[in-house]
Amino acid sequence: MWAASCLASCCAACACDACRSVVSSISRRSARIAYCGLFALSLIVSWILREVAAPLMEKIPWINHFHKTPDREWFETDAVLRVSLGNFLFFTGLATMMIGVKSQKDPRDGLHHGGWMIKVICWCLLVILMFFLPNDLVAFYESISKFGSGLFLLVQVVLLLDFVHGWNDKWVGYDEQFWYVALLVVSLVCYLATFAFSGVLFHWFAPSGQDCGLNTFFIVMTLIFVVLFAIVVLHPAVGGSILPASVISLYCMYLCYSGLASEPRDYECNGLHKHSKAVSTGTLTVGLLTTVLSVVYSAVRAGSSTTLLSPPSSPRAGGEKPLLPLDNKPDEQEEKEKARPVTYSYSFFHLIFSLASMYSAMLLTGWSTSVGEAGKLVDVGWPSVWVRIITGWATAGLYIWSLVAPILFPDREF
Repeated sequence: MWAASCLASCCAACACDACRSVVSSISRRSARIAYCGLFALSLIVSWILREVAAPLMEKIPWINHFHKTPDREWFETDAVLRVSLGNFLFFTGLATMMIGVKSQKDPRDGLHHGGWMIKVICWCLLVILMFFLPNDLVAFYESISKFGSGLFLLVQVVLLLDFVHGWNDKWVGYDEQFWYVALLVVSLVCYLATFAFSGVLFHWFAPSGQDCGLNTFFIVMTLIFVVLFAIVVLHPAVGGSILPASVISLYCMYLCYSGLASEPRDYECNGLHKHSKAVSTGTLTVGLLTTVLSVVYSAVRAGSSTTLLSPPSSPRAGGEKPLLPLDNKPDEQEEKEKARPVTYSYSFFHLIFSLASMYSAMLLTGWSTSVGEAGKLVDVGWPSVWVRIITGWATAGLYIWSLVAPILFPDREF
């Protein structure tokens, strides 16, 4: 018995040391990916609690203090919101602490890249603590999450615009016939997919014999934007490329589909109602995958961008700094290490995760209006529809603005 106990203790100690070594290694190589992993863990926890936590929460008196016990869907929504609130407070706290970090010798740089065991423990305690908060605070967080989610969607749009313009500039920069042909082929494929997609939307969401004027309006407006993109890009004064226009066109059509697919299942113009469970599962999977990829891309982008996510340049001494003697090289090297600037804004980096926490909660709860039929359908309801449609229109507006702004304001740098 003593030997077994000793062996178990040794195994536990080795496991803890191994975990610490792995976490330390990951944080040194890429703190950004480690934060993405923690965010993905929060999504998994939210999804699991959404399915299993309702019976337990019904027994908690400070949560279920109503005269009549709410439906199961209310507790599922509340569980997701509480996990999201803990995640939001964790990343918001880090974003606040990292304000003004410009040098890698700042003590807060070590906090950003290290201390993972402590940070994971703090995250777990915050999530657990959220289940002791009164319902009024959670309801307030639910309200502000709708605005935070809208900001996250706008960040997605800005990142997409930045990506497609960078993609186009890179291929054009090669200045070879092959890459020009590749640009043309990809653009044609995107346009063909866009118009084919629009035909499918008319078939699914504007069936004959039904009064589906609203759905027809959404699809036609998206097609108008697609044509407008091409007209503006091909205008001689703009001199833009057709590749970004084709990619944005396809993305806007996808947002239109996403909005129409979120219509209530009993709506007569929603042709997906016969496959509601499969569509809901697909919508949830695509939505969560899109959220994770957006956060991962913003994290990677933060490490390489010189404009979007980078902090202001650190002041240099320049000519005011006297030349150091040759025999004082260690001091010179130490001075250079202290003056080395950070490569991206830590504060904005964590703010992205804060907004993504709000958005993931809205996605899992159908924007907190309804979890769906028997709690199995997500992201369904008219609020979800309008959020997606307005996001598509905002994407179109921002893209057109990115094309015409340099012409309207030639003295400003865009």
